[in-house]
Amino acid sequence: MKTYKFVSWNVNGVRAVDKKEALKWVDDANIDILGLQEIKAQAEQIPASIFDREYKHTLVSTSAIKGRSGTALYTDITTTLEDNCRDVDVLDEGRINEAHFTLAGKDIAFFNVYFPNGQSKEERLVYKMEFYDRFLEHCEKLKKEGKSIIVCGDVNTAHNEIDLARPKANEKTSGFLPMEREWMDKFLSHGYIDTFRHIHGDKPDSYSWWSYRANARANNVGWRIDYFYVSEDLKDFVKDAYILNEVMGSDHCPIALELQI
Repeated sequence: MKTYKFVSWNVNGVRAVDKKEALKWVDDANIDILGLQEIKAQAEQIPASIFDREYKHTLVSTSAIKGRSGTALYTDITTTLEDNCRDVDVLDEGRINEAHFTLAGKDIAFFNVYFPNGQSKEERLVYKMEFYDRFLEHCEKLKKEGKSIIVCGDVNTAHNEIDLARPKANEKTSGFLPMEREWMDKFLSHGYIDTFRHIHGDKPDSYSWWSYRANARANNVGWRIDYFYVSEDLKDFVKDAYILNEVMGSDHCPIALELQI
């Protein structure tokens, strides 16, 4: 068996983190798949200097509106790289990388996703919920075709009260609305595993995003809105799942999943 390491990070602007040299740690981290979200750049605008390691495969999905959203996936695993998943991301906002590969006889569909934020206006909340449903339908279709599923990214919702520092104060805030949390319940009920909770149970005070306001990160007043999910057939291969909260450079920190397969 071999251990594979996957890392996900909402960088909130890849050019901004490059100026801070905040991705240089990747060079020594032995990451088999790196998924970045909210890169806010077209493929040709991603600086070559973000890290020195050269990956064999790169997939970038960019928004039709420049400077918005965007995802990038880097891997050395022999991979079939798919286009941005237009049947889910119907507004062409560059929100999904989809990669297919085989590990130890498992045919895997890997998703790096920047799910919509619903806070700006009602229309965006509606789009977020529709995006959620389309994404689940897409994953279920692939499962029926025999694929195992791995999902990483910024889901833009804290699932349960334990997943944010101030649940009562945010009950009416998008990112912790009942409808958003209920979708996450539905997603898990279809046979997907929240790998962090699978490994760590009800470990409190474990967050991946902090507001830039009021010294929130230093005080750990955060939200866990970044996730690694796997389909249930991969559950026994999950070796570890953890939050890299020492990595700075964005309002999010990276998260990691290790599979021994």
